[in-house]
Amino acid sequence: MNWYLKVLKQYADFNGRARRKEYWMFVLFNMIFSYSLAFIPLIIEVPELSILYTIYSFGVLIPSFAVGVRRMHDAGKSGWFLLIPIYNLVLACTDSEEGDNKWGSNPKNPNTELDDIGVAEA
Repeated sequence: MNWYLKVLKQYADFNGRARRKEYWMFVLFNMIFSYSLAFIPLIIEVPELSILYTIYSFGVLIPSFAVGVRRMHDAGKSGWFLLIPIYNLVLACTDSEEGDNKWGSNPKNPNTELDDIGVAEA
């Protein structure tokens, strides 16, 4: 959940790099929240609540693009590669580019602590 919140705190930050774990944890929690907001109104038979799904979807649209662009940067590619359908999935699954690249330092560096969430990764 901390990874999801980290992405939301970096709402429109298209600079830097995002490791695979940050990207895929955001995707996982985003899917859980989206499906919950889409199906719960149908289950409890209150279709008016489906507006919450629409509001949530628009709310996470920019952070979704931002974390996707940062993920492309971590793989050593431009954020524009997010627009290429199959190749962006391959890049999202690809390991980080070793060391620094033109978008910043490697977020998998064991000496780096994640800002604002207090999680140190080895």
